[in-house]
Amino acid sequence: MKNLNACKNCHLLTDKDRCPNCSDITVKRWSGYVIIRDPSKSQIAKKMNITKPGKYALKVR
Repeated sequence: MKNLNACKNCHLLTDKDRCPNCSDITVKRWSGYVIIRDPSKSQIAKKMNITKPGKYALKVR
């Protein structure tokens, strides 16, 4: 996997300095990730308040 950054707000993993989801800053310090395919059917997505499919960090520092 490339060097990805995680959004401090929505936890989306991206290679950009700003999140494409919410335009917040991204950081390199994160751990664990989950891939959400269908947020409407995912219990994890509901618990993390995720509404769009993608890769998300579980913990962002």
